[in-house]
Amino acid sequence: MTKRAYNFNAGPAALPLEVLQQAQEQFVDYAGAGMSIMEMSHRSALYEQVNDETQSLLRELYQIPSNYKVLFLQGGASTQFAMIPMNLLPAGKVGAYVMTGSWADKALKEAKLIGETAIAASSEAFKFNRIPDLSTIEIPDQAAYLHVTSNETIEGTQFKSFPVTGDVPLIGDMSSDILSRPVDVSQFGMIYAGAQKNLGPSGVTIVIVREDLVQESPKTIPTMLRYDTHVKNNSLYNTPPSFSVYLVNLMLKWVQGKGGVAAIEQYNRDKTQLIYQTIDQSGGFYKGFAETADRSTMNITFRIHTEELEKQFVKESEQQGFVGLKGHRSVGGLRASTYNAVPLESCKALADFMADFQRRNG
Repeated sequence: MTKRAYNFNAGPAALPLEVLQQAQEQFVDYAGAGMSIMEMSHRSALYEQVNDETQSLLRELYQIPSNYKVLFLQGGASTQFAMIPMNLLPAGKVGAYVMTGSWADKALKEAKLIGETAIAASSEAFKFNRIPDLSTIEIPDQAAYLHVTSNETIEGTQFKSFPVTGDVPLIGDMSSDILSRPVDVSQFGMIYAGAQKNLGPSGVTIVIVREDLVQESPKTIPTMLRYDTHVKNNSLYNTPPSFSVYLVNLMLKWVQGKGGVAAIEQYNRDKTQLIYQTIDQSGGFYKGFAETADRSTMNITFRIHTEELEKQFVKESEQQGFVGLKGHRSVGGLRASTYNAVPLESCKALADFMADFQRRNG
């Protein structure tokens, strides 16, 4: 096998080599069925077993209470931006949003098409380089829910704790940090995440939702956009993204084998510390974008003092086998995404490259 790239892509992102190799081994013949899981009927007992086991694994790893449903949907988090207000924002109520950056903004824009919205707190005045202080969050009296984006992939900020919302359901878009650290699921009415950063490949979206919120969806919205459709059919109302769900299954077993979510959290901290330390000890050659207290352990955003050097950094890093270090086009700069499956060795190699680049260009 040729040398694997140092993959710091923001999503779709790195998957563990052992997971890919296991999928490769089972690709043409899953569980002795004489066919790939991609060829298999989603009504078959074998696929239903994968569907059910994947739910059970996620429940166990995330300690999901019994009054929550686990759904495997399609359309990414972007479809959830619309499904949430369609299902949970009735007339006379307000969808409240904490504005933390690019993805929170996209969620809010979709909700505005559906019903009344309000910004409960915002860090826009600081160019989204921090998370608003939880004490500044103002939930409207008629709030249907409070929506937060737990980790902003583009700006590189992350909630370290979550607001207590009382009777108002808290909804979390955890697309870029789900399963990277323990979370008290019971604090949320709903958690959702595109799988393609921490849980598997693109194609499947995970929704963890409290049963009482989705027992009856409004009859006026299309069948496929109703949560109760998918709850009542165990995520098998229509043909699911079966291969993606299967790979999520393998990813969850990989997390389990690493010692669970708490062990993964420590591993992630160790990895990102290597890179943040290099930034902090560079004497200003590298400058982190996010405020230190709100730095993400998933997306490390930083700048060099000239765009010319940033372009040179990207070019030289690519020549050394690094992938995905160019910052998002909307904010520029540099970004290293260090999701669960990014190895410690890749982060060590990046820290070494950064130190060497500074020595040669400082």
